[in-house]
Amino acid sequence: MRGRLFVISAPSGAGKTSLVKALLAVEPSLNLSVSYTTRLPRPSELDGQDYHFVSPARFQELQSAGAFLECASVHGNFYATSHRWLDEKLAEGCDVLLEIDWQGAAQVRRLLSEAISLFILPPSLETLAQRLHGRRQDTPEVIAQRLAAARTEIEHYVEFDYVIINNDFQTALDDLRAILRASALRLSDQAQRQASLISNLLN
Repeated sequence: MRGRLFVISAPSGAGKTSLVKALLAVEPSLNLSVSYTTRLPRPSELDGQDYHFVSPARFQELQSAGAFLECASVHGNFYATSHRWLDEKLAEGCDVLLEIDWQGAAQVRRLLSEAISLFILPPSLETLAQRLHGRRQDTPEVIAQRLAAARTEIEHYVEFDYVIINNDFQTALDDLRAILRASALRLSDQAQRQASLISNLLN
């Protein structure tokens, strides 16, 4: 069977990255797609693990060569998903998770209609601001830019299949796991996975 594709998006500071890390820890069969970016790495980030950090020139070369499934400019930097890696993983039957912004998610949905999309919302804009300041990863100027963009990003929640409110972290994580479990029980998947059983039941 072809693997399932999950796309998770959220405004910056909504807790998406923390939830994804926690989800991967309890769902080890899930494969995280490592995005390419022109952004400089933060102190705790590792090349090839958190992102593939490349120069703008190298990013342009890869884009021109058709290496990316989707590409988006976010807060002044470019981000993209490897087309080849994703296609190979899905063809192998592996479930894949894309952690990308709403622009990239829209591109993926247009190209891969089977993608299951999730949007994470903060409980309030005040909480969003507190989280951005609390993680101490960005300058005040960058935080201001992210907060200014948050409203526009949040407007796109209506384009997604599922919406999760990250008010309580454990509840939000449980909700993510519930969506993964339910998607595996869809008729199209079960008809293939349980073909032998269903055939025996009908004959």
